[in-house]
Amino acid sequence: MRYFMTFSYDGSKYKGYQKQPKEKTVQGEIEKALRKINSNKKVSIHASGRTDAGVHAYNQKAHFDLEMKHITPEKLKDGLNSLLPDNIYIKSMEIVPDDFHARYNVKAKEYIYIINMGEYNPIEKDYIYQYNKKLDVVEMQRALKYLEGTHNFKSFTKADSEKDDYVRNIVQTNLIRDLKNVNKITISFLGTGFLRYQVRNMMGTLIEIGEGKRKSEDIIDILSKEDRTKAGKTAAPQGLYLKDVLY
Repeated sequence: MRYFMTFSYDGSKYKGYQKQPKEKTVQGEIEKALRKINSNKKVSIHASGRTDAGVHAYNQKAHFDLEMKHITPEKLKDGLNSLLPDNIYIKSMEIVPDDFHARYNVKAKEYIYIINMGEYNPIEKDYIYQYNKKLDVVEMQRALKYLEGTHNFKSFTKADSEKDDYVRNIVQTNLIRDLKNVNKITISFLGTGFLRYQVRNMMGTLIEIGEGKRKSEDIIDILSKEDRTKAGKTAAPQGLYLKDVLY
């Protein structure tokens, strides 16, 4: 039987989502809990994608196969939550067809990145990027529009990444000012798919535009060069969230 779950996690406590030898990861913790439920038999989970160390998720999605007909999805959810650390939480669980795949059936993903331009806040340091200086948000907003659409994003992926296809479609972007705190901004990216480090590399470039080191129109040239060295540095993982995955 194939189960499909939605879950959230605090990425600051893990070396990323994907399981790694001798490292504490989100996937590793969930599979460890599932193994206890499954009479110490291994259960592999397949997520919509991986997140890097320090990156959070509101609505990550994954599927796994488990032959336990006597347990309902709701009881399985509750059982998992009772075994998981309190920084990982299963939000929902359902049974799906055997040919459903949490990664390959994805239609779109949404990421958000939160920046604090005000005074340094040690309490929020793992959850909001502490830039702590003013940025030209109007120019950053202009730059976002150049990232929308279907482009070759090779300039914004990992430098040593060798892929056959670097073309992705960013459907919509937004820059939102917090009405209660004008020093806090949230930038969102809705796309059909993202390359490794793409969002963080786009954010690093956007921050340089906000600093006045680049112009919004530079995005056009960066995209055309298809060269990682032409874009800005990789932004810190703090402040990045996988907000949702759409099917």
